[in-house]
Amino acid sequence: MCGIAGRVNFRSERPPDAHTVRRMCDLIAHRGPDGSGVVVDGFAALGHRRLAVIDLTEAGAQPMASDDGRLWVTFNGEIYNFLELRARLEALGHRFRSESDTEVILAAYRQFGVECVKHLSGMFAFALWDAGRRRLFAARDRAGKKPFYYREDADGLAFASEPKAFLAEPSFVPSPDPTALSHYLTYQYVPTPMSAFAGVQRLPPAHYLVAEQGRTSVHRYWTLSYKTTPRSEGEAVEELRGLFRSAVQARLISDVPLGAFLSGGIDSGSVVALMAELGSGPVKTFSIGFEEKRFDELEYARLVATRYATDHHEFVVRPDAVSILPKLVWHYNEPFADSSAIPTFILSELTRRHVTVALNGDAGDENFAGYDRYRAAVLAGRFDRLPGAAKRAAQRLASLAPGAPSRSLLGRARRFFGAIGDDPRRRYVRWMSHFDDRLKRELCRPEFAAAGIDSGEILLQQYQASDAPDFVDATLDVDVHNYLPDDLLVKVDIATMAFGLEGRSPLLDHHLMEFAASLPASLKLRGNSQKYIFKQAVGPLLPRAILERPKMGFGVPLEAWFRGDLKDLAYDVLLSRQLRERGYFQETVIRRLLDEHTRGERAWHYQLWNLLVLELWHRTFIDRQPAVCAATLSDLGALAVA
Repeated sequence: MCGIAGRVNFRSERPPDAHTVRRMCDLIAHRGPDGSGVVVDGFAALGHRRLAVIDLTEAGAQPMASDDGRLWVTFNGEIYNFLELRARLEALGHRFRSESDTEVILAAYRQFGVECVKHLSGMFAFALWDAGRRRLFAARDRAGKKPFYYREDADGLAFASEPKAFLAEPSFVPSPDPTALSHYLTYQYVPTPMSAFAGVQRLPPAHYLVAEQGRTSVHRYWTLSYKTTPRSEGEAVEELRGLFRSAVQARLISDVPLGAFLSGGIDSGSVVALMAELGSGPVKTFSIGFEEKRFDELEYARLVATRYATDHHEFVVRPDAVSILPKLVWHYNEPFADSSAIPTFILSELTRRHVTVALNGDAGDENFAGYDRYRAAVLAGRFDRLPGAAKRAAQRLASLAPGAPSRSLLGRARRFFGAIGDDPRRRYVRWMSHFDDRLKRELCRPEFAAAGIDSGEILLQQYQASDAPDFVDATLDVDVHNYLPDDLLVKVDIATMAFGLEGRSPLLDHHLMEFAASLPASLKLRGNSQKYIFKQAVGPLLPRAILERPKMGFGVPLEAWFRGDLKDLAYDVLLSRQLRERGYFQETVIRRLLDEHTRGERAWHYQLWNLLVLELWHRTFIDRQPAVCAATLSDLGALAVA
């Protein structure tokens, strides 16, 4: 797990500058605190920041060359099947100098060419320079665990694990992409392949890139299919247990201390249970709690920790949103408004004091229909059969109790009934939106609105592309291609790598994901039982209280903060001259949102957080670019809110 950066000049005869690539790596040094390297080979310069996890010797250092020096690679991630793949390649005549999974990528490319990615199992983003062909070959893992950004110019292509690395390039003048920002307002993240920076793109998950002969092309190498495979429930449970166990076991390979995030939920609890069964000693587990009991899961995490006698660490914190905001903005690179990044960021910092690798339960909900919104989608489908008058009456119910807390029963009912009249796919888009189209039209000035209001088309296109035979599965497909890689996986990758902590996710194993997708929706969502088949498979591993409790999000009391700790900052920043002069928004609408929320008339905390993060991103990366390049992390607080 590392940070990568580099440049290939395939459109000019100008060699890349090693000093520039070194500065690119310095800007993402937090991703790899254990070492660095830059190599210039003709028209390519590859850089690397190393977080040593497997093969801690110098033989595992990067960028790494093939025996003959014709291939160079810089790699971020872990190849979990590298030992098996290495054995296959050795049988084909390849020889290895290290114990590293990086060298296996070089040999696999030499053997299979660009098709090598189909042989790799794990999380990865890498760039490989083939000097003989004057070709850059880059790839990203199937689920999108590891990031890969790139930009093209007159000379060629630059790439990096994070877009802030491009600030080191003299030719890069950061400016916002209005279309990407419009989508951000809708989703709380910028969707792939866009980035918030004009001219910077993200390589999509399950894709590879080839840059040669003056052109760049991007290709998909893996697609998740939701066509069902017949099997009995008993067969499905046994197969799932085997796949899950194998996925956890593969992620226990490490030459450094290893542990796990432990919430009070099924996913992380079952990961810890299998780690305890498969490991050779007590599992180190890490949980975070809050003073606000509605957001605290420590008592449930403790049940699993006690059952498996883990070396358990609990952290009870009261997050200081005002002080942590500048750090979040800097590390997340782009506007990112998922407020659960706050506890994830804090937990990662505290966990890194004890271990270098932490397993987690990410993707359990997307694989097995764990979110309440999937159940709500089925329930809303029943309302679709009602007469129009009944639907309109249900919509009128949405106006009741406008100031109800968003997590309350009234708050959820208001959101549910407010979208009853919509087409099922449009309804889901609306549920997933921070700013729906109506509110965006109110908020955005005409010039900015021209960038595109109907951001929902991205999700609707994925619905159209899905081969799922059922609306629930089609919705899972939409989330696996959008919410999972662009929100949840970004959240965890950035939070962990900010502190040089490697996060591993057994439930993102692509064999397990393929299996889950092949199950009928009735085995995932059965009546009111979410994650039905997964609970059947892991039930013997967990206390009954864990299996029976309702799902609880990993959140913070954002709604209350905007009436307390964040109130003054929100008014100061969102009604500031700087924001007004950007020409994006109607100030009267922002003031209305602030006032209504402060008075408790409406709950606008998600929208206010969205706007606050966006403005601080502009101040950090757009307004003060030269200062950002020179700033140390300790300077960023004053920089971001000045």
